[in-house]
Amino acid sequence: MGFEKVVVVDGRGHLIGRLASTIAKQLLEGQRVVVVRCELLNVSGSFYRNKLKYFAFLRKRMNTNPAHGPFHFRAPSKILWRTIRGMIPHKTTRGMEALNRLKVFEGVPPPYDKTKRMVVPGALRVLRLKPGRKYASIGRISREVGWKYGDVVEKLETKRKEKSATYYQAKKKIK
Repeated sequence: MGFEKVVVVDGRGHLIGRLASTIAKQLLEGQRVVVVRCELLNVSGSFYRNKLKYFAFLRKRMNTNPAHGPFHFRAPSKILWRTIRGMIPHKTTRGMEALNRLKVFEGVPPPYDKTKRMVVPGALRVLRLKPGRKYASIGRISREVGWKYGDVVEKLETKRKEKSATYYQAKKKIK
């Protein structure tokens, strides 16, 4: 990725760890990054195995006061955010500033629905995962562990896609 004002990355079909490492490096270099459609990110391994891994993560908490302990985000955007945070020295000023340059969303919210969305070829599932290997969607895992807004995001996305399709048809007629 070259240095631009803001890079909007479409999360659909990317492997979460590979995408996170690329984004973390860009953030540390000073690039502003926005990731949309986090619910369509993928993770290698079967759905059941990944669900068990997440439930094992949910069991980890501070014994005396769980309110102090590790916070277990259920939303796909927050899962990606936490993955990226783990790849950045987030307790230093440099790391905090890098994390402030990151925005993550489920779906494609209004300011970014009209901008060009990029992909990271080194993180695409179709290019990195051998055909036949199992993979799971972060959105589905999130729904299983307590994310309540999957249906809302889906409804808003269908509305956005319809609007986008009508705009595209009108644009095609002009040409």
